[in-house]
Amino acid sequence: MIELALARGRVALRLTAVRLGADLAVTLSGGDRPHVGAVAVSQPRADAGATTSVLAILGHREDELARQIAARLAAATRGVVTVACGIHLDRITPAEIEEVRRVSEELALELLARLATAG
Repeated sequence: MIELALARGRVALRLTAVRLGADLAVTLSGGDRPHVGAVAVSQPRADAGATTSVLAILGHREDELARQIAARLAAATRGVVTVACGIHLDRITPAEIEEVRRVSEELALELLARLATAG
C-alpha cells in the first residue's frame, strides 16, 4: 500500500493506493469530512489513452476529479484503475476548488513516481 498526503492551507488531501496485480485501487479524500462522493473505473486503451466510467453520489461534485485521476493513472500504468473520491471543505472558495485540483494532480504524479521506483 502507498499512502500519500499533501496540504496547502485548508486543502489537505490523502491518497492511498493498493496494487491488485497489474491493477490499482485508489482513494482520494480530505477536507472537513472525507467521504465517498464519486467512484471512477478506468481501463487503458490501445491508443495510450483510457476509457473511464464514473458513478457519482447525488449532490456531490467529485465526478470529474475522480475521472481525471483514474484516466491518467490507467493510461500511465496500463492497468485497470478505480478511484473513490470524496473531499468536502465547508464554504469552499473557487480558489480552494482549484487548489484541490492541483493538489490531487500532484498526488497522482507522486503516486506514479513511487510506482515506477517500486517496479
